[in-house]
Amino acid sequence: MSALRYPLMMKTMQVAEFKRRFSEVLDGVRRGEAVAVSYGRKKEAVAVLLPISHYRGTPRRKLGIMERRASFELHADFKISDDEFLRGE
Repeated sequence: MSALRYPLMMKTMQVAEFKRRFSEVLDGVRRGEAVAVSYGRKKEAVAVLLPISHYRGTPRRKLGIMERRASFELHADFKISDDEFLRGE
């Protein structure tokens, strides 16, 4: 099973609401939202529904105006998390 690669803003809803609004929830997931489903008296999250692109791994990133004109390659041992990259570490 693949891990979630990018933190998402995540809604949490109880099972009853999830069942009642299932089609709306799927529309939101298609737009990139993630949803945690809680269950029981303690309302503990028991499942997460997220976009398939986040489950499968890294979504394709565009190179902006240089798309299809430029490319880059990272060395096999290069490792940096998205958080480190965004913080400039």
